[in-house]
Amino acid sequence: MGSSSSNFLKHIDWILFVATLPLLGAGLVTMGSFVGENTFFSRQLLWIGIAFFVAFLTSFIDYRFLRKTEVVTTIFGLTLALLLSLFVVGSVFQGAQSWIDFGFFSFQPSDLAKLALIILLAKYFSRRHEEIAYYKHIILSGVYTFSLFFLVLLQPDFGSALIIFLIWFGMILVSGIPKKHFIAVVTLGIVAFSFLWMFVLADYQKARVTTFLNPLTDISGTGYNAYQSTIAVGSGGVFGKGVGYGTQSRLEFLPEYQTDFIFAAFSEEWGFLGAILLFFLYGVVLWRIVKIASRGETNFEVLFGIGVAIMFISQFLIHVGMNIGLMPITGLTIPFMSYGGSHLITEFLALGILMGMNRYGSDSRIFRI
Repeated sequence: MGSSSSNFLKHIDWILFVATLPLLGAGLVTMGSFVGENTFFSRQLLWIGIAFFVAFLTSFIDYRFLRKTEVVTTIFGLTLALLLSLFVVGSVFQGAQSWIDFGFFSFQPSDLAKLALIILLAKYFSRRHEEIAYYKHIILSGVYTFSLFFLVLLQPDFGSALIIFLIWFGMILVSGIPKKHFIAVVTLGIVAFSFLWMFVLADYQKARVTTFLNPLTDISGTGYNAYQSTIAVGSGGVFGKGVGYGTQSRLEFLPEYQTDFIFAAFSEEWGFLGAILLFFLYGVVLWRIVKIASRGETNFEVLFGIGVAIMFISQFLIHVGMNIGLMPITGLTIPFMSYGGSHLITEFLALGILMGMNRYGSDSRIFRI
């Protein structure tokens, strides 16, 4: 009986799942340390339960069907339809029309768009990795990516759009892009950013970038969030102020402590040592994801795992960077810690898919793409 149960769950990477628990707990403790009416803690507990259920349920699926072109095309088409529907039925929150409101919960399609893009690019590059020297494959994959990027940017959700770009950029790099193509892509990125700056970005988004370059120029206006966040992180010192004693967040100087600035709120209460522990735990999560990817049966599974790793590390670094004043404020959550059901379920869905791929992986596979 014990052996049968062990074989039944052998595809589960318990180190990976256990590493997420302290991260989830850190988010819950930070949310629960505030006095007064606070429903974030109880709601997040519910989302965590649903997310774990999704991860374990989806881990028993054989994902070799994702290698089929018609399946990937359908997923991508549905994702585009969801993003387009936001401009008709989407709810506006903090100036962004990024949510579909179902009454008892709200759903953010841009989270699933990241996962759909990883599946698409994994499929695309797994078939064409030996032909990556041809510009057309970089351009075609860029067209697919830009269609999602543009729809997300129009909401406007600059943070999620940036992650979508970084997923594409990271995956073409690991696919073996030549140096001359890399330089061309970087040049194209600079041109694209210049175009976005002149014709697409809203005034408040431009203000965030210029404030990033000199945040002290307007600490009572566009630089307020960045200024308060850096104060919160710095005031935590080495050991922190203790749970429930973070004055910047408890006195509401720090906005969105449960989502966009939860790292700053956590660091104020737990200090430098607490932040180092978070870095270690995220490192363990990324290590296990890459470990599973290295066992992939084909290049599709390898590239999917790498894409998930890129998604997590991009969101982590950008969130931390904007909390300590090294990145412009983009309104981006941090994996596992920030409040919210959409991003949490998407993150655990990605882990569930990885576990499912682990069922037919091989320790003897050489990590190569």
